[in-house]
Amino acid sequence: MSSAPLIGVLALQGAYDIHAERLTELGASVRLVRRPEQLAGLDGLVIPGGESTTFLKHLERAGFYDALDEFVHTKPTFGTCAGCILLAKDVANPTQRSFGVLDIAVERNAYGRQNDSAILSTETTLPGGPMEMVFIRAPRISRVGEDIEILARRGDDPALIRKDSLLAATFHPELSTDTRVHQLFLDMVHQAHS
Repeated sequence: MSSAPLIGVLALQGAYDIHAERLTELGASVRLVRRPEQLAGLDGLVIPGGESTTFLKHLERAGFYDALDEFVHTKPTFGTCAGCILLAKDVANPTQRSFGVLDIAVERNAYGRQNDSAILSTETTLPGGPMEMVFIRAPRISRVGEDIEILARRGDDPALIRKDSLLAATFHPELSTDTRVHQLFLDMVHQAHS
């Protein structure tokens, strides 16, 4: 891998353009991914927020789901909000298909509707003090497996987790000016390719 990793951002819905801006600000090369063949050659991938069932409908076309399933099982991937749901092993409220690469259980829209969204400042294990977290119709991680590292919480609930080269957040780090979560993912990509 060159010094600037090539990071894909799944660009089917959600704030993919803001993720791309944050990653570019941090020195990454970015490719917006709208077709399965655009996964080739990527060093890592961000699956943004949005509506997870809508994501699944888009992915069921042209073998995209299977291509993405293979990618998330073998390459660094960062899922935010709906992306976190798609990476989870168990999904509830209601149940739905997912890639199952993270041993977590997730409840969709667990904190309420759009008007129940919140911006919180929370301690994390990342250096730099409290982090602003933007929650929009956020899922709740209700169970974590033994191999899951919890990096931040919303109350008692995990909000930022990591396992190997996989990262997931129930909030939207792209909507904050704090770039520590995106930088963490880029560091994980470098580690995976070193």
